[in-house]
Amino acid sequence: MPVARIVTGAWARGREIEVIEAVQSAMLAALKIPDWDRDVTVDTYSETQRIVPTGRSQRFTRVEITMFAGRSIDAKRNLYNTIVQNLAALGVPELEIKIVLNEQPLENWGVRGGLPASEIELSFKVDV
Repeated sequence: MPVARIVTGAWARGREIEVIEAVQSAMLAALKIPDWDRDVTVDTYSETQRIVPTGRSQRFTRVEITMFAGRSIDAKRNLYNTIVQNLAALGVPELEIKIVLNEQPLENWGVRGGLPASEIELSFKVDV
């Protein structure tokens, strides 16, 4: 049940679904989540609405993913690499992509009517 937020420049306006799908497809492949598990947003900003790291362009893109704790380092490497490849295909330079994972224990997620995720049967594996 990852939740993803993508922050990027105005270049992505009109291409938001492509950017969202680039991250969603990477999560499907690397984290082995089911296809119906979708919670991805994209925020686009003009150059007057954000600053980017020195030497980076307005294509600089940050991907923040909050997810259940428990994925292996190999799954995370695969996730990072796939996100970078997918966004690079949209014109984001590989060195202008930052990915931040925030892993939370299952009991920190209220789902399915307010139940802790640790108390329900998940339809996918977390320990990939």
